[in-house]
Amino acid sequence: MSDSGAAAAAERETRPAAEQSNQPVPLDCCGGLNNVDYSKMDLMPIEEFIRHINFHDPNLSIAVIAIMFNPLFWNVVARWEHRTRGLSRLFGGPYLACCGLAIVIILLNVFRSHSMTVVMKTQARWALMERTDVFYVGISLIVMGTVLVVSSFLALGFTGTFLGDYFGILMDEKVTGFPFSVVENPMYWGSTANYLGLALIGASPVGLVLTAMVALAYKVAIKFEGVTIHTENLYRTL
Repeated sequence: MSDSGAAAAAERETRPAAEQSNQPVPLDCCGGLNNVDYSKMDLMPIEEFIRHINFHDPNLSIAVIAIMFNPLFWNVVARWEHRTRGLSRLFGGPYLACCGLAIVIILLNVFRSHSMTVVMKTQARWALMERTDVFYVGISLIVMGTVLVVSSFLALGFTGTFLGDYFGILMDEKVTGFPFSVVENPMYWGSTANYLGLALIGASPVGLVLTAMVALAYKVAIKFEGVTIHTENLYRTL
């Protein structure tokens, strides 16, 4: 046997059986999950999505800052008031102090919504999202979000909605009916649903990114403020 023939035979012996039979070689644990080769995934939709977002837009930076700042602000101020009663002393009573903070929160949320809307309108739309079914899903989300926000406000009242419990303004009992019987923190998630609906209606990729940031900010705020634990501790003493 020639040297080239011997080398070819040795190579056949060392190659895996699956490769010799032209069958795909199974991926190892680090090559893919459930034997899926993720290196062959079509990344075009993700690349298209990212191309429709101008990350250098100063309006986008303003919207992101507003999204992150708002829940941080009212949580820090409410906790400070709960510890020191500083706002109550400044305003001459807890009700006026709560109303003062409520006005600031409303203005901050109006600014956040405005800044997000500006970015959605000025940045590119994605043709893939400009479909009738996506539009109606967006409408449904806005309706659902509005129901959650409005019903939450009606159940809690003005002071209950705007952190009155941190000012010592408590209701007769903890609210457990709708929408709190369906979802915890309905005001937060209703607001998130509204923003997601607006992003879908506007076929706005950047709107989806901003909505995800809103959800993340609320998720962090819920953990930071410990809404459920705080409320349980307050109403357990009644």
